[in-house]
Amino acid sequence: MIEFEPTEEQQLIVDTVRQFAANEIRPQAHDAAESRKLPENVLAQAHELGLVALGLDEAHGGGGDRSAVTGVLIAEELAYGDLAIALAILSPSLTGLPVTEFGTDPQKAEILPALVGPSFCAGSLALIEPDFRFDPFRPTTRAALDGGDYTLRGHKCFVPWLDSGDHVLVIAMEDDDPQAFLVPRNTKGLAATPERNLGLDALPTVEIELDDVRVPASARLGGDAGCDVHSIIDRGRIALAATAVGVSRAAFEIARDYAKEREAFGAPIATKQAIAFKIADMAIEIDAARLLVWEAAWLLDSGAKATREAVLASRQAAQVALVVTDGAVQVLGGYGYIRDYLPEMLHRNACGYTNFETLTLI
Repeated sequence: MIEFEPTEEQQLIVDTVRQFAANEIRPQAHDAAESRKLPENVLAQAHELGLVALGLDEAHGGGGDRSAVTGVLIAEELAYGDLAIALAILSPSLTGLPVTEFGTDPQKAEILPALVGPSFCAGSLALIEPDFRFDPFRPTTRAALDGGDYTLRGHKCFVPWLDSGDHVLVIAMEDDDPQAFLVPRNTKGLAATPERNLGLDALPTVEIELDDVRVPASARLGGDAGCDVHSIIDRGRIALAATAVGVSRAAFEIARDYAKEREAFGAPIATKQAIAFKIADMAIEIDAARLLVWEAAWLLDSGAKATREAVLASRQAAQVALVVTDGAVQVLGGYGYIRDYLPEMLHRNACGYTNFETLTLI
């Protein structure tokens, strides 16, 4: 039976992150996008809250709480403040959570201490490829065992690339099986080219080329046992769906509050049927998308396979984000088209969801 009431601890986390998003993230969202620079003070404050460390291996300084439900609650609240900053805050999870779940003891000892250390340290995951035929479960990037090393060849895009990171987790096909490899960013043969995309202006992403990149066999996540890439992708899809709900909620609340204040013909436009119905539809779609996200996360926590539910949640939440953010632009009218107001940025950010698979994990 799915429980719709958060635990006392989860509610405390939600209240804390919601306040942090409203007071620290949202006020800096616009300037961060315009300057294309993340606010370092916000990343440092978020690191002190331990939002990612909560789910990392307890033996290496993490909290040991691998609850996917807790993860989606955090992701929604952060994205409610701003999507780009939220993805930056959660970026350590891109390497930290897979290593916690599947890593060998030496891999955990190498990767995790920096992520839970005294200062913020970013993570990165390279999954998506610049090819319309891209299949996340059968990437064209290849990994071949050559003596005691693996050689990686291929291209990736939409790879988060914050300055403080040391490793990127690369998903590649080894024979007929997708696996993950921990690659230091300064490895010979790895070239990163900055991207310029429609949205997420504050989040640095790159396209990377792996040209005969050689890493030791010990860089294979999980060692001889390998890892379950399907599980990583499921968690990424659910996490992104949660952030889409947060973006949608932000756009909805801005549109709702504006409609209550803006008057036309002697009455708030919220009293006009067309506006009232549009705002009501926004609320319905957001709540429905959130329930899909919670169901998928609950299935993960119960140990069940959640691939179907992850796909449904991610696709529906992405569609809702597009519709709701566009609706917010329309409700604000001319103001919705101006960069000084958030709906314009929220809508551009929402356009990216149909292209993303894993920009964060829960």
